[in-house]
Amino acid sequence: MTARPSRTVRLLSSALAAGALLTVAACSDEDGGSAASDVAASPVAERSRAASPLAAKSPTVSPAGRLTAAGARAALVTEADLEDDWAQVSDKEAASWRESLLVGKVDVAEFLTAKSDAADCQKLLDTLYSDDLLGKPSGAGALRGFEQGDSRLLQQVAAYDKVALDESLAWLKTLPTECDQFTATDDTGDERTVQVTETSVPNVGDARQGLHITVQGTAADAPATLTLDVAVVRVGTDAITVTAGGLAGGEDDSVERAVQQGTARLKDVQAGRTPSPDPGGID
Repeated sequence: MTARPSRTVRLLSSALAAGALLTVAACSDEDGGSAASDVAASPVAERSRAASPLAAKSPTVSPAGRLTAAGARAALVTEADLEDDWAQVSDKEAASWRESLLVGKVDVAEFLTAKSDAADCQKLLDTLYSDDLLGKPSGAGALRGFEQGDSRLLQQVAAYDKVALDESLAWLKTLPTECDQFTATDDTGDERTVQVTETSVPNVGDARQGLHITVQGTAADAPATLTLDVAVVRVGTDAITVTAGGLAGGEDDSVERAVQQGTARLKDVQAGRTPSPDPGGID
């Protein structure tokens, strides 16, 4: 990873000073199945969360049932939700994260029979870098970032247009097939080898998708591999996107926990309740 402000995850040494992490993805399985078509849900059970009555001063949902800015922030996970050694960073810092290993032009020549696949793979890299994997929200949204060692985790909660959201989820589901492995080249001629596979997501929300992404390239004149675990969960017309990882590897366990706790918090908000500050245990 190159030394530049990153929305993803920091490099393993000060010489590789940028971070590496982004956000993303959920399957458009309307029947509530797992990320891969009918893949079994995670064995980790989702525990009910206690919620207190919503404070009248700062409504989290509008009279029309739309997510508000206060609601989006209330639905974000906390350090207590994530456990381990994750430490929350400022919103300004989290909003500035970018990962230069995700910058590159996809080699269209590799896609001999499906040129449109090259465009989809380019879109994947571009939207991971710009942190809008699901497209621009149509309503309120909020994000929160965390650091743990050389890894970073970013969560987003936002309201979307239902049709556009379903289209984005359907697109994400195709990526492990269309973009299973491809090459991208940056403006200096350095090549990155990108691999995309599907991962399971806890059986929460209305639809979900998980992706495991690796980008092998060069950062600070040394070989580097960025690993990102991404999960998206749709709850009605709102969605949670969690991305975590770094040069030391993925963070699938933390992504799974963030998805479970984040979905529970979002459901509390949608029901007009304030999420409990105590996340409770997960078996």
